[in-house]
Amino acid sequence: MSYISISNWSAPDMSDDMIKDVAGKFIPLIMGVGASAVQMVRTDAQTVSVITHYADAATASAAQDQIAKIRAKAASDFPMTMLSTSAGDVFAAS
Repeated sequence: MSYISISNWSAPDMSDDMIKDVAGKFIPLIMGVGASAVQMVRTDAQTVSVITHYADAATASAAQDQIAKIRAKAASDFPMTMLSTSAGDVFAAS
């Protein structure tokens, strides 16, 4: 069963250039620790949600130490703050 993690971020100035830089730098890092897909969704002018897909909960669990480092790097490299995270098994999809 696949597993998804969602992290919600804010920044005072979420410019198109910053979003492009964040995506270019961090999507490869996230994919490199076991994600099968990553989506970054601009949810309003100052917020972004990062949706990370894993093959299963075990793969996600094995990646969490590295994901914590990636999130810390994102917060130090860019004026971004992580607001919340949630995660769980996918039980329905189309």
